[in-house]
Amino acid sequence: MDTIAVSELRSNLRKVILRVERGETLEITSMGKVVARLVPPENAQQEARKKLKDVAGTAVLHDVLSPLDVQWEAGKD
Repeated sequence: MDTIAVSELRSNLRKVILRVERGETLEITSMGKVVARLVPPENAQQEARKKLKDVAGTAVLHDVLSPLDVQWEAGKD
């Protein structure tokens, strides 16, 4: 995680905001001490897609509508 001094932040605010918009997290320092952190906002849709992708790798798909103990008509030939 990068750090940026308050004076540099003040001078380059637009550039810093663009970095954060692209996903970077920056710690803001004053006199060498971290006083704040700039983080990008959570993207709920992107997070949901990531979670679904993770689940898709482990999910097992089954026919949840058909009872297991009932023989289908198609299988009675």
